[in-house]
Amino acid sequence: MSLQTQAEQELANVLVTALDLEDLEPGDINPEAPLFDPSHSESLGLDSIDALEISLAIAKHYKVQLKADDENNKAIFHSLRSLSNYINSQRA
Repeated sequence: MSLQTQAEQELANVLVTALDLEDLEPGDINPEAPLFDPSHSESLGLDSIDALEISLAIAKHYKVQLKADDENNKAIFHSLRSLSNYINSQRA
């Protein structure tokens, strides 16, 4: 498992809080593991409702809007790392 960057740690905290993932520590999230793929052993197994919650939390915390109709959403939401990279690119 690769280590989280500082930005990924912050985002992991936002996700754990927004999704009320009580049995998961933010540092336990592998930054490269898929967030939504239930067939992957390290995936969080999230669903579309979770994606909406994540989008709202990111808008509130980072002031970055994620649009439901963005054709790149699958890539953006792939992993903690891809989501963090997207947020950073929008804030730059």
